[in-house]
Amino acid sequence: MAPKKSKRSASESSSSDSGPDDRNPPPKKSKPSDKGSSKKTSSNEEEHSFALDKNRFVKVREFRGKLFIDIREFYEKNGETLPGKKGISLSVGQWNKLKEQIDDIQKSVEKLG
Repeated sequence: MAPKKSKRSASESSSSDSGPDDRNPPPKKSKPSDKGSSKKTSSNEEEHSFALDKNRFVKVREFRGKLFIDIREFYEKNGETLPGKKGISLSVGQWNKLKEQIDDIQKSVEKLG
């Protein structure tokens, strides 16, 4: 008997840093806030947003009961600012590992820059 072939294509099985795609994200009603601001979401959770650039933000938010640090590029569609696919969500453990390596990363930036 021949082995069953996977229905997943090569592009679907690649390891992307964008995380799982949410096919039906909740609509955003306003633009993300400026650095250091926070807002209440519909489930009474607080979301903190920090601007990095015009359309790039770091957001600290809870998703499915877990805390994430989301670094993401946003885009505008029909007057709404929406999260794009380009970005990464870090768990608190991954965030802490990144923070521990900041000095070494900065040294590499200075050496190569």
